[in-house]
Amino acid sequence: MKLLQTLTQTPSVPGREDRIRKVIQEYITTNNLFDEVSIDAMGSLIGLRKARRNQGSPDARPMRVMLAAHMDQIGFLVRYIDENGYLRVNPVGGFDARNLFARKVRVCCSSGDLPGIMNASGKPIHIASEADKKKIPEVTEFFVDLGLNAEQVRAKIVIGDMVVLDGPFEEVGHSVVSQCLDNRIGCWAQIRAIENLRSHSCDIYAVWTVQEEVGLRGAQPAAFGVNPDVAVACDTTLCCKTPGVPDEDRVSLSGDGVCLHVMDGSMISDIGLIDDFEKIARSRDIKCQRAILPRGGQDGAVIQRSRSGVKTIALACPVKYIHTVTEMAHKDDLDSYHRLLTAWLETV
Repeated sequence: MKLLQTLTQTPSVPGREDRIRKVIQEYITTNNLFDEVSIDAMGSLIGLRKARRNQGSPDARPMRVMLAAHMDQIGFLVRYIDENGYLRVNPVGGFDARNLFARKVRVCCSSGDLPGIMNASGKPIHIASEADKKKIPEVTEFFVDLGLNAEQVRAKIVIGDMVVLDGPFEEVGHSVVSQCLDNRIGCWAQIRAIENLRSHSCDIYAVWTVQEEVGLRGAQPAAFGVNPDVAVACDTTLCCKTPGVPDEDRVSLSGDGVCLHVMDGSMISDIGLIDDFEKIARSRDIKCQRAILPRGGQDGAVIQRSRSGVKTIALACPVKYIHTVTEMAHKDDLDSYHRLLTAWLETV
C-alpha cells in the first residue's frame, strides 16, 4: 500500500506526467525489474523484461506482450490570471462539476507547489436566491484562490501550470480511498505483477502511458514502437453498487475481484483472452468478474487497432466514486488484479 499511496500523491495531469514517470522509473530501476528502460517521444515510460525461458525452438522470436497503464490523472491547467489574482483553469480530463465545490487543490509551478481552494463563481448560500442554489456551474466557471494578491500570483504562476485536486490516501474499512486511483491502480498493478513474476517465455513490454484522459494519445505511438503480438490494458472501471443506481447499471461489484472488461465504449476485448484469464483464475483460486462499461474507453482501444491489429484485453479494478478525490477500491480487488496478471504472464 505504501507504493500505491506514493503513486496517488504524485501529481501528474495529461501533458505533465514527468513527476509520476520519475517515481515509477526510479522504483523499477532501483528494484531491477527490467532489462531495458526507455522513454518514447510522447513521454511514455517503457520497461522491457526479456523472456526468462525458451518455448519451442531456441531461435524463435519470443512473443511480445504489451502491458499498458496510463499514468496521467484528470486535472487542470491554468488558462488565465485575473486582476485579483484568481486563477481560471482549463480541465484536462472529464469532471462532474458537482464534485468540485469547495475543494483543496495543489497548484504545481516551477518554484514549488502552492495550496489553494477551488470554488465556483457566485453567491454564498446566505445571500443566494433559490434559483442560484439550484444552478450547477460549468467546469470553466470554477476558479482557484491562492490567498495571495495578483502581483504575488503572477510572480509565481504562468499559463499552463498544473492544478490537481488535493486529497489524502487512506484505508477505510476493507478499501483504500484516494484521489486518482484511476489510474494509479493500473500503474501499481503492472509493477506488482512484474515483481511477483519468476519465469516467462514472452518478452514483456510494460508501458506507463501519457495523455489517456484526453483521448488515449500516448498508447498509440507506444504500441507502434513496441509492435506487440498481444496486449493487456490495465485500468479501472465503474463500481456503482451504491444507493440510487439500479443493479443493472452497477457495471462491477466491489470485492468480487479484478474485472475482465468484455466491452466498453472504445473496444471489445478478445474473447479468447477473456477465456484464458478466467481459466487461470479458476485454477489459481483468484477472484475475477466480467464487466461491460456502456460508455468510456481506455488505452487498449488504440493498441488493438495499431498497425495490422493486436489481440487485446482490458483488465480493470472496480472503483467507486470515480473521477473524484474519494475514489474507493476494495483490497481484495487490488490483490486479485496483480495476482491474475502475474499468473497469466507465466503461461504466455
